[in-house]
Amino acid sequence: MRIALDVLGGDHGPRATVEGAYLYIKEVHDDDRIVLVGDRDLIKLQLENIPLKYRERFIIVHAPENIAMNEPPMEAFKKKKNSSMVTGLNLYKQAEVEAFVSAGNTGAQMAGSLITLGRIPGVKRPAIGSFLPSERGMVFMIDVGANVDSKPIHLLQFALMGNIFVSEVFSAADLKVGLLSIGEEEKKGNELTLAAHQLLKKHLPNFYGNIEGRDILKGTTDIIVCDGFVGNTLLKMAESVMGVLVKGIKKNIGNNLFTNIGAFLVKPAFSELKRRYDYEEYGGVPLLGVNGISIICHGSSSSKAIKNALKVAKNMKRKNVNKLINEQLNIEENINE
Repeated sequence: MRIALDVLGGDHGPRATVEGAYLYIKEVHDDDRIVLVGDRDLIKLQLENIPLKYRERFIIVHAPENIAMNEPPMEAFKKKKNSSMVTGLNLYKQAEVEAFVSAGNTGAQMAGSLITLGRIPGVKRPAIGSFLPSERGMVFMIDVGANVDSKPIHLLQFALMGNIFVSEVFSAADLKVGLLSIGEEEKKGNELTLAAHQLLKKHLPNFYGNIEGRDILKGTTDIIVCDGFVGNTLLKMAESVMGVLVKGIKKNIGNNLFTNIGAFLVKPAFSELKRRYDYEEYGGVPLLGVNGISIICHGSSSSKAIKNALKVAKNMKRKNVNKLINEQLNIEENINE
């Protein structure tokens, strides 16, 4: 399998992306090749840190431009034809690679993937999900920003696509899908959630029902469905809360001998907690619904996250996730919007 990796994308640039590609190649024993897309000189400089025996499994495609995080997504994608993101997606379109991975400008990747790859037949709106921590482990929330306005049929498709992705790529069974609303009762919510509830109830066998915001951290369901406006707001808040908690703990540790002793004693527990809730274990998530494999990584992704994002790409291909989505949506194609 050949996977194109946007080397210039992300806060840590070529260092983290090339090292992540190396970690993937070293761990995966199949005859995979990683196509490193970016500035040739910068890539060669990073490859000098990789053992010689692994270098033959890398292919360099020169693309000197980078789409910065603060650039208008659509405008940047259309103007920067020699950027690593545009070049990588074009490699996919030309069937020279079988997946594309980037930690770059998320908006540009979403817009570019839709323009370049199109949609899976039957998909009305592509969506992006994200993993959030809960008492029972990680839960998958979809949509978290690809669509700020959605119809009930879109939420049903988000649920179907998210269910297929999580169950296939992470070999998860007996998943429960919840619809985020302002109350557990079927008759509570706005027009969107009221109508979406009826569709999910009719067409999704593993639909749990409505869940409230407090149920997210409880892990009441494995998959949470919402429109992108709500999902993105929740995601940004969750990221900020985690940051505040970590800073608060660090600030209080070291104030006196007893807090130092306490910190030492609970360190193993905190380490295990960090491992369980570490988004880097999941690497990246696909833009579900586009007619291809476009994996979106967090902008601050480390080499570990990049490695695991490449694994997600491989598993999506191996498990034929897009084919399963197409088949499932064809079954549901006559749903009344």
